[in-house]
Amino acid sequence: MKKTVYVALSGGVDSAVAASLLKKDGYHVVGVFMREYDLDLPDAFADPVECTQSGDRQSALAVAAHLGIPFHEWDFRRDYRKKVIDYMVSEYKNGRTPNPDSMCNKQLKFGTFLAKARILGADFIATGHYAKKTQRSKSKAQNGSKQCKWKLYAAKDTNKDQSYFLYTLTQEQLVYTLFPLGELRKSKVRAHAKKIGLPNWNRKDSQGICFIGKLPMKEYLKTRIPVKTGPLLTMEGTVVGTHEGAWYYTIGQRHGIGFGGGTDPYYVVDKDVKKNIVYVAQGPLNSRLYRTSATVSDLSWVAGSAPRFPFSCKARIRYRQSLQSCVITQERDLHYIGFSKPQKAVTPGQAAVFYQGRECLGGGILR
Repeated sequence: MKKTVYVALSGGVDSAVAASLLKKDGYHVVGVFMREYDLDLPDAFADPVECTQSGDRQSALAVAAHLGIPFHEWDFRRDYRKKVIDYMVSEYKNGRTPNPDSMCNKQLKFGTFLAKARILGADFIATGHYAKKTQRSKSKAQNGSKQCKWKLYAAKDTNKDQSYFLYTLTQEQLVYTLFPLGELRKSKVRAHAKKIGLPNWNRKDSQGICFIGKLPMKEYLKTRIPVKTGPLLTMEGTVVGTHEGAWYYTIGQRHGIGFGGGTDPYYVVDKDVKKNIVYVAQGPLNSRLYRTSATVSDLSWVAGSAPRFPFSCKARIRYRQSLQSCVITQERDLHYIGFSKPQKAVTPGQAAVFYQGRECLGGGILR
């Protein structure tokens, strides 16, 4: 009997090829478009923001028709607003720079979407993420039954690898998840899509945060968080300019500060949201921009349990950063990352994701 896979069709070429490959492998494939955001929710935004989901839906529908698979549209707008958009805005209000893509994966794709698909009879869900899962050796659970365990790996295409955004995946979620693109390079995905005539084979990849569109982050946040001017200070306390609200700025930011620096530009090195102060320092090599340690919270481990601390591994603190050697330690309820080399712009709210080789072990939120 064929296994049933519900594929999250985003409208892009990656999820389309994932669906195509699964159908070719003999699965009963069902395409689902997740309606996550648009402007017809009451009071969704203070000001209009360009929305591209209508075009995404049409592209997903065309893919399903071309592949000859069932197509459904599921309305997750309220969940998305509460669990992703409101979360992001709240983090900015509190002075952090969140990662909404990771939260969308955790709460929607591998949360609500997976749960609904399973209720409707899906054996698996699949996405167009560039990542890979492999089966661990079988081990006996405490009750004596055999339990399969899973590992999450970075994709073969290191330039497209998205394991950084999937670090919150659990064993329970991996059991029911397929990543058909894990061993493919993007060029092969495009070539396959063109070969089989997918209508979106040459569609551009989405850029930036999906629900913001082309609007700069600062301008979007202004629709949710009021402007409030405050001082730009050096760490020595010298006023060098003004800003529009400390919540709009992120550690390491250079452009859009509102104050130049001639040949030696200023960078955001710290901020105090309560006092509405943004601290800046000159020069990309300024020591204020670098840290050798950080606190990390909300830890999630793919294996289902934490390693024994202190624990040596590698980490990245932003997408596509090269892996950095580090040691994770624990003191009571707090966890710390110590880096072997100073790290530039360690940004509260971003994810620190841990690896051993290509294996993604898990991660947490920088504080």
